[in-house]
Amino acid sequence: MSWCPSWLALAAALAASVPAVAEPDPAKPIPAGPAPARPDASQQTVKGVTVTGEPPPVRTSIDRRSYSVSGDLQATTGSISDALRNVPSVEVDVNGNVSLRGDPNVTIMVDGKPSGMFRGEGKAQALQSLPADQIERVEVITNPSAAFSPEGSAGIINLVMKKTDKPGLSGGARANLGSSGRQNGGANVTYKDGRFTWSGSAYGRHDSLKQVSAMTKSFVASGAGQPTDEARDNIGSGDVRLANLRGGVDYDPDAKTRFSAEVNYRSLTYDSLSALAVRQATAAGDVVLADDTANALREDRDTLETTLGYRRKMGEDHEVSLSFVRELNDDDRSRVALRHVRIPAAAGAYEDTEQRDHAWRTQLKADYSRPLAGGVKLKLGYEFDGDDNDYRVVFGRGPEGGPAAIDPGRSNLFKFDQQVHAAYATYERPFGRLTTLAGLRAEVTRIDLNQVTDGLKQGDDDVRLYPSLHLSWRLDEGRQFKASYSRRVQRPNPQDYNPFRIYYDPQTFRAGNPDLKPQTTDSFELGYEQRQRGTMYLATLYYRSGRDAVNDVTRDLGGGVLLQTRENVGSFQAAGLELTANGRLPGRLTYSLSGNALWSEIDAGDLGFGSTRRSGASVFGRATLNWQATARDFLQVQGIVNGRRLTPQGHIEPIGFVNLGYRHKFNDRISGVVTVQDAFASFRFRSVIDTPLLRQTVRGDPQNRAVFVGLSYTFGGGRPRDPGFDYGQGGAAPGN
Repeated sequence: MSWCPSWLALAAALAASVPAVAEPDPAKPIPAGPAPARPDASQQTVKGVTVTGEPPPVRTSIDRRSYSVSGDLQATTGSISDALRNVPSVEVDVNGNVSLRGDPNVTIMVDGKPSGMFRGEGKAQALQSLPADQIERVEVITNPSAAFSPEGSAGIINLVMKKTDKPGLSGGARANLGSSGRQNGGANVTYKDGRFTWSGSAYGRHDSLKQVSAMTKSFVASGAGQPTDEARDNIGSGDVRLANLRGGVDYDPDAKTRFSAEVNYRSLTYDSLSALAVRQATAAGDVVLADDTANALREDRDTLETTLGYRRKMGEDHEVSLSFVRELNDDDRSRVALRHVRIPAAAGAYEDTEQRDHAWRTQLKADYSRPLAGGVKLKLGYEFDGDDNDYRVVFGRGPEGGPAAIDPGRSNLFKFDQQVHAAYATYERPFGRLTTLAGLRAEVTRIDLNQVTDGLKQGDDDVRLYPSLHLSWRLDEGRQFKASYSRRVQRPNPQDYNPFRIYYDPQTFRAGNPDLKPQTTDSFELGYEQRQRGTMYLATLYYRSGRDAVNDVTRDLGGGVLLQTRENVGSFQAAGLELTANGRLPGRLTYSLSGNALWSEIDAGDLGFGSTRRSGASVFGRATLNWQATARDFLQVQGIVNGRRLTPQGHIEPIGFVNLGYRHKFNDRISGVVTVQDAFASFRFRSVIDTPLLRQTVRGDPQNRAVFVGLSYTFGGGRPRDPGFDYGQGGAAPGN
């Protein structure tokens, strides 16, 4: 590793210093009143409502809400995380972790398909790195129907990518330059010639990262009456480089049939150096441990995904579709640490950890939908998801000057295989103004664990049913009530099953638990929707109840050393009210508001260190104001607040920030944009653990404020892609 010496030298020097809103289209004014009534509505299935000409365009159907991000200026220069922060129901913390209504167990899909990039430890990093400018809209599905996988107790966020089917050659290019060495850019092109449509895109991004963090901890060790106090101070910097290439082809032998193929390649490289100082002291102030560590980390993550598809339309809402996805994820991490021990006096150490995560994912899906008499829709499907994962850790240790010798006691190989076979059916039927969508999904799951190093093999079979029910009562053309129920599951991550004790540093170890069970959640919602004269109001009451929650449990190993593991402990429940409004104001102003008042309760009685049942309330909100100053000039202000959030043993402190944006259209093809992220540098992180025997505070101060200047160019013309091939799954497609 030729790059390590220079990085370690810099890190050692650091160690010494350590004490969704859319733009209105002037050419398409908002209608003066509600749309005309549909003919013979009592005999038609409610497909949904589309509200246009407001920020953002909102599509609602019986089982989801869809928000356009085309008018969010942060999405033109930022990442997927930046775009999601302005979507109602969604919260994104300072580290890129996504939650839905306070629940972090979210499944993220791309065009209806799960992606390995958004799983496991690297999910937040991928969301913070991948571009948002290729997203057309974000579907928020908090109570998915049985047609969807039940994975993710909070629900599903589906990223619907931009698609075109314009005759001839069309496409675009964009480039953005940001402060502190940030830059990103890309290009996309589509060529349609007869029955073939060829498309491709390329994207590159570079981000620089800096963060200062501090942790203070006080815990009572086993058999000790007095607490041990620990302080950790860390300063780090690094950069992220991303490359994304995509190519695809659609072949339409006739107007009702489409064959498609697509290949996606993503490469993410992360380099960082950090300096960490750790101190432990008794309650009397006597220092019992002091060490300084310089760390150099490099991560290379490559993803190759191939998708094959077939769709045949036999009539309105009558079609069959097949899809096959094969995805490879390779994640290589190399961490080199130079550790200097001050107290107690001991020789320093050189540590070299090589970790490789190699995962294959296979998905096969078949769907069949058919209309029946009386406006009934029947949908049947089968889905197979297979995961084949290998996790290898090789740990080397040597004297402070090196080299490192492999330590077999801290190196391990863990294999995890999971297969899920699912069959589902949904039945949608109108009864006058009432539309019902009932569904049932049956899943058979097989898990095989193989801790090769310890010689431990274990398997488990699980059969579960997941019902769902959606109701929509249309009062009139602009108002309706909705109610829904679904059962969800949150399966542990593969590494959560690995029982091998993983070494992080002399004070911290982590181990999984092969006996974990999935967490089960029952989710209920009751909503009201009203639209009138270009304004939409949404109100939703919701309640979630879960059992077999998978949580971190901290064990004391003695001598100031702690072990974190995972167990099914406790239950939880949450209830809340979410309000959303979008509309227009005088003077070419448009607005978007959303707020969420949440109460939650967590039973943490078995988490150790005197944890008990705890509850609390919180408020989340966002507001966007747009001003179409002229036909060519568009300005935007966003404010976002994430309230205090309850955790099993404490809470996360509130955060808030402001984004600014300006766009100028030079002509129909060329636009310039300027964005400011976190304008007042207020985006901070602070988490607290507060139990009788363990108190911990973690503070993070990342440098998120950034200014971007961008330019985009589009070419070509023609009609948009046939909406019949747009992604739509579940009981009802988004309204058109």
